[in-house]
Amino acid sequence: EGMALPQRIFPREKICMDWKQRQRPGAGLFNLGNTCYINVILQCLTYTPPLANYLLSHQHSQSCQQQGFCMMCTMEAHVRKVLCSSASTVLPGAVLRDLKFIGEEFEYGRQENAHEFLRCTLSAMHRACLSGRRDLDVSSPETTIVHRIFRGFMKIRVTCLSCQAVVDSYKAFLDVSLDIRVRASSLITVLEDYVAPKQLDQKECFRCRKCKKKAGASRKVTVHHAPRVLTLCLQRADQWTGTKISKFVEYPEYLDLRPYMSDTAGEPLLCSLYAIVVHSGDTCLEGHFFCYTKASNGLWYKMDDESVDNCDIHTVLGQQAYLLFYAR
Repeated sequence: EGMALPQRIFPREKICMDWKQRQRPGAGLFNLGNTCYINVILQCLTYTPPLANYLLSHQHSQSCQQQGFCMMCTMEAHVRKVLCSSASTVLPGAVLRDLKFIGEEFEYGRQENAHEFLRCTLSAMHRACLSGRRDLDVSSPETTIVHRIFRGFMKIRVTCLSCQAVVDSYKAFLDVSLDIRVRASSLITVLEDYVAPKQLDQKECFRCRKCKKKAGASRKVTVHHAPRVLTLCLQRADQWTGTKISKFVEYPEYLDLRPYMSDTAGEPLLCSLYAIVVHSGDTCLEGHFFCYTKASNGLWYKMDDESVDNCDIHTVLGQQAYLLFYAR
């Protein structure tokens, strides 16, 4: 349907969405000064079942031939230390030491954005999976364990308002950023607004391929292929003023993606919330990040740097969420 088939370097059947072993929650993470944005992402990834299952299997490190820094080996060691150590708090030392290899813009000791750190971490893990793979066709989109879990595809349909001709294109994504400034009482209304057709700005020049006219056009974005783990970012920084948007946006424990898909007539596509990231503070440039994660024992915990405290789902659903993680 217009998308190139990816090369399969990680078999689909090897991905297990359920925890292979159930246990108490793991350790908290030391904050060495403005490192809370790192800690929350590490914790959310640690409690992503298909990723944790893979990392705990040692499958990557057993065959890794990368010299020097490898983000997959780093994450493998970190997840094992958090989930298998008897310590109540551990230091993510390897991540902090090699911060520049994850993202050049990150500076140790300076508060950074958790969403940006997530993107850079997934990118670094993906690159690590491709390291040394000389057999890959560079013109084909590769599929690693990271992309198998987190990558989906959007369908962008542009319709000519003069002759109704349509042009479809597709775009891969690892997370979806959502504007919560308007119609933002709940995640459902935000998603409905996201997939609603929108007329292109007059400044955006559109020449229809069919009628050959410069005409008005509408653009509709839908989820064409849903990822196994859907990551949603509720944009808390106003893009015009830079001020923080502190409104509460209601979000469900279980989310049906079907109404936002290209094919809305299929079976329900249910996702379950398993982690959220919260930012506290008056501005987006300062403050503190903490998270809530669902451990392999099925219980929820608030993870705030060194502290790991159990909580209930009502507490989880009552937060000013910044990042939401849903697993199919």
